[in-house]
Parts: sequence; C-alpha cells; structure tokens
Amino acid sequence: MTVQAMLSEADLEQARFNMIEQQIRPWEVLDQSVLDLLMRVRREDFVPPHLRALAFVDFELPLNIDGVVTGESMLAPKVEARLLQELGIHPHEQVLEIGTGSGYMAALAAHKAQTVWTIEIEPRLQAFGAANLARAGVRNARVEGGDAARGWAAHAPYDVIIVSGSLPMLPESLLDQLKIGGRMAAIVGTAPAMSAKIITRATKDSFEPLSLFETCVKPLRNAQHASAFRF
Repeated sequence: MTVQAMLSEADLEQARFNMIEQQIRPWEVLDQSVLDLLMRVRREDFVPPHLRALAFVDFELPLNIDGVVTGESMLAPKVEARLLQELGIHPHEQVLEIGTGSGYMAALAAHKAQTVWTIEIEPRLQAFGAANLARAGVRNARVEGGDAARGWAAHAPYDVIIVSGSLPMLPESLLDQLKIGGRMAAIVGTAPAMSAKIITRATKDSFEPLSLFETCVKPLRNAQHASAFRF
C-alpha cells in the first residue's frame, strides 16, 4: 500500500490545517479571504499523483509528469499565499500568470479575479495544469502555451501579473503590459540573493516597488538577463 493510498480525507484536512497554521500564518498571511481559499482549493489535487502525500510540505515540489522530469516546480505554499495576499486581486480584474505549472496559483487567483490568463512553455505542464483546473471546476482560468518570459501581448494590458518563477531582472516589455494602478508579483535576482516584490504601476512612466521577503526559487525559463531597467 502506498503512502498516498494510506492518506484518509481526515489526514488531508489535518495536513491542510497544519500548513495554514504552521507555515502560512507565521509568514504574515492574515487576510481571511486568502486563508479561506487555501482551505477550499485542494492543493493535493494539483500535485503529481505520486507526490500527493507531500502536497502541504514547506518546499518547492518538483513537477515530474508520468516519470518525465520537467525541471519545473511548484512554489512553496507560504510563498504562493503571501504573494496572493499582497496583490489584493479584485473581482473585476484581468490577471496574467507566467508559468502555469500545476495550475494551483492560477486556481487561487481565479477565485478572486474576473479572468486569469496563465501561460506555460512546457507542453506537458500546459496539459497537466489545464486538466487540474478543469477537474477543480475553475472556468475563468485559460491556459495557453508559449514563452511569456518577456510578456504576453495577446490579452494585455493586465490589472495583475504573477510571475511563477524568478527573474534576474524585470523586462521593460513585461512592465509595459501592466495597466496604470496594476500590480506585478515577481521574485527578482540571482541565486542565492533574490527578493519577492510587488511592483505597482503608478503612472505611465513610473513604477513603485515594494520588497516583501528574501527567498530563492527556480528561474523562469528563458528569463532576460541583461537590462538597463532596474529597481
């Protein structure tokens, strides 16, 4: 019998509760609407099936699909929760997520937004994320395949942009796709020094960065390295 098969529904609910109380609240995630979402959106349904027992652990979970190593990972739960809280997504807003992965972050955002456009460069993960979102009944998150490391013009401009991977720097082309008043969540820097930031577009030509915490996560595939545009 596998560990996955041994997990009862009560075990999963206890693990979810522990994740929220022991990992996420201590990271200053106190917005009740975010905490409620973490209870409702079943993280274990978005991880590869063989890792279901590890859905609530405090690290980046590898997204290996059907025995194939994609090289991509889910962000740690506390990182996802903190970024979601700080973005303050509203029901009328249009969201771009770069890096669908499992579809979990898109599902959380979709419960707050009008529409989420989530873009995935890895075909296996595009299919995996889309299937997870459909099975969870998320109808306002649309998965598209492609490289959005420097933006995704098809549906721009956006109220919110979520970069689900780190960037050595912030491409001007991506910043330009934010509406005035729009916010971007991004983890910026190179290992081992990276900073999670919320960048708000104050005017057509000005941006206001807010540093949240230090971390280190996998870089976004094809992320831009050289830049004259820095915070």
